[in-house]
Amino acid sequence: MSTLVVPPVPPFPRDDAIQLHTAFKGFGCDTSAVINILAHRDATQRAYIQHEYKTMYAGDLHKRLASELTGKLETAVLLWIHDPATRDAIILKQALTAAKNIEAATEVICSRTPSQLQYLRQIYHSKFGNFLEHDIERNTSGDHKKARPGLMQARPQAPDRPSGLFPPLPVKEDECMTLILLAYLTVPRHEGPEVNREIAEMDAKVLYKAGEKRLGTDEKTFVQIFSERSAAHLAAVDHYYNSMYGHPLKKAIKKETSGYFAFALKTIVQCAVNPARYFAKTWRYVFTFGAVLQVLRKSMKGLGTDDTKLIRVIVTRAELDLLYIKAEYLKKYKKTVNDAVHSETSGHYRAFLLSLLGSNQKAYL
Repeated sequence: MSTLVVPPVPPFPRDDAIQLHTAFKGFGCDTSAVINILAHRDATQRAYIQHEYKTMYAGDLHKRLASELTGKLETAVLLWIHDPATRDAIILKQALTAAKNIEAATEVICSRTPSQLQYLRQIYHSKFGNFLEHDIERNTSGDHKKARPGLMQARPQAPDRPSGLFPPLPVKEDECMTLILLAYLTVPRHEGPEVNREIAEMDAKVLYKAGEKRLGTDEKTFVQIFSERSAAHLAAVDHYYNSMYGHPLKKAIKKETSGYFAFALKTIVQCAVNPARYFAKTWRYVFTFGAVLQVLRKSMKGLGTDDTKLIRVIVTRAELDLLYIKAEYLKKYKKTVNDAVHSETSGHYRAFLLSLLGSNQKAYL
């Protein structure tokens, strides 16, 4: 459920465009006015505002905001103003090329639905002129010439049919990282809630045989099941795995794999089982190490890693399920996300994030 608070009767986009133009006039920018408008408009409304601004003032609102705002607030607002697919495309482009932040790229890809990923690939190609798959191959490690043919032979399966085996694939960790990202991005998956319990139980047994039961790990089997199965199916697999072997898949993944490959697998299964809890834990990491990282930033200017993560989660989830994430955070850590953000941020940057977070209730749902 979204935390975005929009006016019951939103102003006309033309009026919003006029108010934004007025906020840009004079000495300095009326940043509060900008926040009060943009932080309370949904993706469709923001698109209309940008259209009206361009029509009325022959200018690009995105570029004007970039010239008027600075620092972390600029980063957050410039991400927020886009529609979700374009925003994801921008995050991935920066993560894969400029920032080399494989964790961010993995989080975006492995937490999106198949239909979202399909549209994201189209937007990415339209905006940047190259294929997302190619950027992943170029900017993640591994023997891509070997990995690609095996991947392209993979075929999605119906939710009630067992998967066939992949052809032989390279099993180095860096190659597996590339494989899981490419497979999860390109292989269509069922999105409905239907689950074949027999197949889910069989998949749990197959994963155990491919990992904990043997010496060494059969990574290709993990790639196969995690890229072909629906979220509902993987949640059922996790349930059966826990029932039969005494611990969830996440623990098996941690034991049998490592690095970004393990991070990708854990992201997939955690988002299948409870996406709100996954993102709540992401925030816990940000806030737990916030004080230490502020000290580090004083000596390493421009690091901003945790602010980047904080912005990414709030901005990308505000119109989706941020209310559930806030509830999960409060349940697990006995503190509201709003209070944590308030204590770790300041100024207009804080005001913008808190506007997206919505009310600071002590209980949700």
